[in-house]
Amino acid sequence: MSKILIVEDEVIIRTSLRKHLTRNKYDVKEAASVKEATSKYNLDSFDLIISDLRLPGAPGTDLIQAAGDVPVLIMTSYASLRSAVDSMRMGAVDYIAKPYDNDEMLAAVKRVLSRSEKASPVKNIEGVSNEAVAGMIGSSPQMKELYAKIRKVAPTNATVLVNGETGTGKELVARALHHESPRADKPLISVNCAAIPETLIEAELFGHEKGAFTGAASNREGLVAAADGGTLFLDEIGELPLEAQARLLRVLQEGEVRPIGSVESRKVDVRLVAATHRDLGKLSREGKFREDLYFRINVVQLKLPPLRERGKDILTLAETFVRRYCEELKKPQLVLSPEAIQAITTYTWPGNIRELENAIQRAVILCEDEREISHNLLSIDLDLIKVDDDEGVPQGENRQKRTTSDPNEDLSLEDYFQRFVLEHQDSMSETELARKLGVSRKCLWERRQRLGIPRNKSGQNVSSKS
Repeated sequence: MSKILIVEDEVIIRTSLRKHLTRNKYDVKEAASVKEATSKYNLDSFDLIISDLRLPGAPGTDLIQAAGDVPVLIMTSYASLRSAVDSMRMGAVDYIAKPYDNDEMLAAVKRVLSRSEKASPVKNIEGVSNEAVAGMIGSSPQMKELYAKIRKVAPTNATVLVNGETGTGKELVARALHHESPRADKPLISVNCAAIPETLIEAELFGHEKGAFTGAASNREGLVAAADGGTLFLDEIGELPLEAQARLLRVLQEGEVRPIGSVESRKVDVRLVAATHRDLGKLSREGKFREDLYFRINVVQLKLPPLRERGKDILTLAETFVRRYCEELKKPQLVLSPEAIQAITTYTWPGNIRELENAIQRAVILCEDEREISHNLLSIDLDLIKVDDDEGVPQGENRQKRTTSDPNEDLSLEDYFQRFVLEHQDSMSETELARKLGVSRKCLWERRQRLGIPRNKSGQNVSSKS
């Protein structure tokens, strides 16, 4: 029997809801405030918490953090979109507007509990392999935080807005959300709004009737209807024309779609995931994007970090792509040369993961060596290698290359590595040196061996072998 805690200060509402849920075989407890709930009960012992938004003392949303993994369903007398959005942003699993009828509440409770049971095997991402979330790769703090948010929001029907630069992998986030949701066995329909001509986008999304316009020779089901029961991913939603935005808003608000030229609407159950690299808030203020649609899709926002900010994930991704393309091209398993690793981990990658993958694919195709890939095959623009202004340390900031105090010197990456190690090994540990150079300790040790730079154990400078 599922245990439910009701937190509501109005006695009549609280008593009525408790009786209704008890009649439907739920074990129900109650409290009049957040303070009473946290002091009287162990919140972890419940399967669901139903809380009013406005309570004496602390608001109901304070229970979200206190409850940990226990889902919190928020009730609000303010059925405005903004209050619902704010609650969902704070981590509420769902919301229900007052006044509600008993059947509506019961359906919401069943839905939330069903989602929680399906999501319960994975509580967090600590200790899980890098590829645990639907094929996404990376173990940087930013990505771990993203994985946790994906797992928390995926079991819900909340609309998700994914923000990130071009090439950061926004479609992978959509696939992860779909894969981790109860809709995983239903279709995921992906649409790049920027790739479809403005004159065709409405017909593609919403479908059309025969004769609705010139060239409409037959009835056609739109992509929204094709995603019924599943997930619709709209990439670059900021490029969607205003007319199509109005139709999309109706789909989200009413759960129905009307094909062009039709007088009848069709009910659809679609979970929307939208993505953009643009500032939709700014576009809506400028009148270039519907403000009501922006509020409707901006329920939960996920931010994808650019590749340059993901630290060691860059090398992990590069080595993954090397293995993948060696297998596809039936080549012996190649490794990246030390110079290639140095170039990869200090380059800014303005095209993000897509640019990295293309560079690795090209390098594997062109590589004639049966052992390693040289940095020359990556075709990296060395003017975009970033270093720290103070120490010559690789950084992910927008600065020009500077390897020595003499601007006329043109050091190779190998010379730069050797000089940096010799100049800083007295004052830095091996871990600090590796981190500053953007390589692993193993890579640092291997390059020391190859260049003949032994570790300085006596505290005195060590010259390299010529």
